[in-house]
Amino acid sequence: MDNGLTTHLWQQLWHGLRAASDAVPQVTFHGDAQLCSLYPVTELASTSIALAMQAAADLIGNPHPLEVNTALASRWFQHSFRPINRPAPALWDPFAGDYPTADGWIRLHTNAPHHRAAMESVLGQHADRASLAVAVSQWNKTALEDAVVVAGGCAAEMRSVEAWQQHPQGQAVRREALIEQALQPEGPAPTWRLFPARPLHGVRVLDLTRIIAGPVATRFLAGLGAEVLRLDPPGWEEPSLEEEVTLGKRCARLDLKSAQGRKHFEALLSQADVLVHGYRADALSALGYDAQTRQKLSPGLVDVSLNAWGWTGPWRNRRGFDSLVQMGCGIADSGRQWKQRDAPSPLPVQALDHATGYLMAAAVLEGLRQRLLHNTGYTARLSLARTACLLTDNPYPESEQPQGLGPLKPQDENVEIEITPWGMGYRLRSPVWLPGTPLIWSRAASRLGSANAEWQ
Repeated sequence: MDNGLTTHLWQQLWHGLRAASDAVPQVTFHGDAQLCSLYPVTELASTSIALAMQAAADLIGNPHPLEVNTALASRWFQHSFRPINRPAPALWDPFAGDYPTADGWIRLHTNAPHHRAAMESVLGQHADRASLAVAVSQWNKTALEDAVVVAGGCAAEMRSVEAWQQHPQGQAVRREALIEQALQPEGPAPTWRLFPARPLHGVRVLDLTRIIAGPVATRFLAGLGAEVLRLDPPGWEEPSLEEEVTLGKRCARLDLKSAQGRKHFEALLSQADVLVHGYRADALSALGYDAQTRQKLSPGLVDVSLNAWGWTGPWRNRRGFDSLVQMGCGIADSGRQWKQRDAPSPLPVQALDHATGYLMAAAVLEGLRQRLLHNTGYTARLSLARTACLLTDNPYPESEQPQGLGPLKPQDENVEIEITPWGMGYRLRSPVWLPGTPLIWSRAASRLGSANAEWQ
């Protein structure tokens, strides 16, 4: 697959990471199958994964051109692990989903218990979705969105692309860079060896991310050999995703709101090379860890952060997830029109999450390259809403109708069985090939909180 959209997206991503004057590297994209969507989801999957791997190649000076299997790239945006002799976990809470309102549609995100409780504080407790749907139908979509958000929950009304472009938050996001980057004060010279076969061996990555983009980023870094330590607060669980996103990592728990937890966190951060976090815009600052403090605790730190709705504008601190951003920015409505349906029609995968995850990984690798060149620290900020612009700006031509990927093939998966705490299964093969620098994970997926909060 080497259509014009692939080339266009690849150029946009490359120049989003590097200066516009830098020559665009050559990448070969193999395959014709595409995810069925109005938008170039397969092209975004292929080019975002390519960007992360090209950033790794540049870090170590590997001159070989990349090759990307576009079907495998698309499948990694679906799920990378297939359990054997057991069902895959449910991805959604029973009450999560799209509901008609008195004047349109709204999506309620209730996977986390406290988000479900916030929704119920507005709409009441219900025995089933049908009962909840009756309650939702009495509301105006904007009023219900506001009420759930004020209650501490997560919701998004379905807007058109045009409405989002006129919305203050949509306008703010459009003014933001795809990857906002800045060099920070100098730190000590790094001591990494950067072996081509394991480029990030010896690089310590502190992972403060959850569902899904941030964990995808740190999973990729682990595949290049980084020591990734994921920290979650006590009680946080991701039962539908652990086997997917903890591959290659050690997972521990730490309470950043306790004095002992803060002291422990600061010690870990002081020894980290990279921090990846997905808190809302001002959340870490509210805990006393703004960007300047993080650099002081770990001079030369590569600090990459994610937000859902963008870093400027009135929604910069609003909770959000991929499915909500698709509703709010017009993707679900455009899909509805494309499929000639009444109900919202989102992307076939959570492409905003996955693509942004690989862009975050690319930013980390670019930050490590800058550290090697200049001994400086580095910060980068990305958002799901800004990534969404890549799709809404580039729909397929009307004459092009993707037909889907077709069934999974035996050669799409690794031959070896992966054994995890939940059982056995098969992991997809890597979708990208860089001679001499494979993606290999040295640890199987693990349960949250299964390791000690310490560097090895």
